[in-house]
Amino acid sequence: MSSTQLSDDSYTENKPTRLPMGPLLALATAAFITVLTETLPAGLLLGMSADLNVSESAVGQLVTLYALGTALTAVPLSAATVGWSRKNLLLVGVVGFVVGNTITAISSHYPLTMAARFIAGVAAGVVWSLLASYARRMAPENLQGKSIAIVMAGIPLALSLGVPAGTFLGKVVGWKLTFALMSALAVVLVGWIMAMVPNFPGQPRGSRMPIKRALTDPGVLAVLFVTLVFVLAHNILYTYIATFLERVGIADSIDVVLLVFGVASMLSIWIVGAQIDRRLRALTIGGTILVAVAATILAVLAQPVFVYIAAVLWGLGWGGVPTLLQTAVGNAGGEVGDTALAMLVTLWNAAMAGGGIVGGILLGSLGAAAFPWSVVALLVPVLIVVLAARTRGFPAGNTGTTA
Repeated sequence: MSSTQLSDDSYTENKPTRLPMGPLLALATAAFITVLTETLPAGLLLGMSADLNVSESAVGQLVTLYALGTALTAVPLSAATVGWSRKNLLLVGVVGFVVGNTITAISSHYPLTMAARFIAGVAAGVVWSLLASYARRMAPENLQGKSIAIVMAGIPLALSLGVPAGTFLGKVVGWKLTFALMSALAVVLVGWIMAMVPNFPGQPRGSRMPIKRALTDPGVLAVLFVTLVFVLAHNILYTYIATFLERVGIADSIDVVLLVFGVASMLSIWIVGAQIDRRLRALTIGGTILVAVAATILAVLAQPVFVYIAAVLWGLGWGGVPTLLQTAVGNAGGEVGDTALAMLVTLWNAAMAGGGIVGGILLGSLGAAAFPWSVVALLVPVLIVVLAARTRGFPAGNTGTTA
């Protein structure tokens, strides 16, 4: 793959004064594919379990393995490809989704499906490590927060439309065709990126990722802790949402519940996109509390009507979290923001993997009723750290956005 290389100075001279919506929407589509590929097994869990002849807990580990692929490779791949042009690297990541989802679509064997999920997870590590910094570099400085929010809108869109639609398709035509359609979408995205997304150079040869410097920054550490624990809490419940809803007696309505959750997530990211540069701290606190309240409702009032109320609160709290945390770590990291972001991607996906593992253990030992209580327990330290990090990490007042 080849493309015209632009220098930072050249692009800065010709940088648009408004948001470049075409390229940003291409990146949002990349985020959409990344999240939908990761979370589809949650909506297709029962069908995949039957066809692959494995337990529901084993299918849950397909989410775990995907996340593990990302967690294990995000930082090493970022270091190994530090000199690559950003556009070529992004294209490699998207092609990885084509490969991983195609193998998943044709596989009838659990071990092969696991291998395909790991490949897709590696691709996700490549893509995630690029999205936020790519969005910043394409946008005017005063609109960089909004540019990240637009790209991150692919996440709730995947949850609000992609997962419910994928779950519905899985019921109608089977989960294999659903993954095949994901491959087709990735092929279209390759062409879109080649046609519209600008290229940026990597760092000079011999450059190193300043990991130690990032790890000694208290603001970065605060954001990384919140990322690890918040994402773990969310995914313990989300990965096994079909099993939890089966306990409540509405397993057939999983697509509707996920749609309600996703629509609320879309509203959340719209609010965050409008307010993030002024109220990042307040939005993070509010999101944490909303998810905790939703989990408490599911724990205490596990009846159908309350499930939908909890899904709304859960979506409102969670939808903007990816944008908030990636912006927070970029602001806290400053000159080492890209390194901090790669570390966030690693911890995010380690937490995704941990959610599948911990959820599987909870399911086997305590049953599905334990899921919401675990979310509440984990969000307590998250809230404490966010409240304490008022100087660095989640500062009070106008946070601004740095390039």
